[in-house]
Order: sequence, then C-alpha cells, then structure tokens
Amino acid sequence: MIKKEIAGGVVHKLPLDLQSALSSNPDALAVWGDITPLARNEWICWVTSGKKEETRSVRIEKAISKLKGGMRRPCCWAGCLHR
Repeated sequence: MIKKEIAGGVVHKLPLDLQSALSSNPDALAVWGDITPLARNEWICWVTSGKKEETRSVRIEKAISKLKGGMRRPCCWAGCLHR
C-alpha cells in the first residue's frame, strides 16, 4: 500500500503531531487537501506558535475540529508573519 504524503505550507513544514491528527481524521484531511498552500501555512503557523506544549495540543484539536467543519483558515488570528 502506498501512503500519500500530506502537503505542508509555503514556509512551514507539516509537523508530525499535526500530520498524525490529520491522518486520523478523513474529514479534516479532505479539507486540508483542498485548501491553498498559504492557508495550510497559516494553520501550521497558528498551531506551532503556541509557546507551551499544552497550547499546541489544544490548537491541534481545535484545528481538526474547525477543518472538519469546513473552515479554511484560522479565525481571529493576525496570520503568519513568516510569509
């Protein structure tokens, strides 16, 4: 069986913890595959910009939930400063 690689962002690579969460949720993964590389970049930056491990875990859970609901970019966030 060939496993398809999950795309990352423009500047940010997809971290393993977010990749694992996406892999285990087909609905969120479907939206992830449909959004632009810039949008993926924003999700990755939002998740990884948390200073504490707890914050990052909560953001991954929220990202999966929001993606499952069809949200294409993180809400209420200034955006990635790295692009």
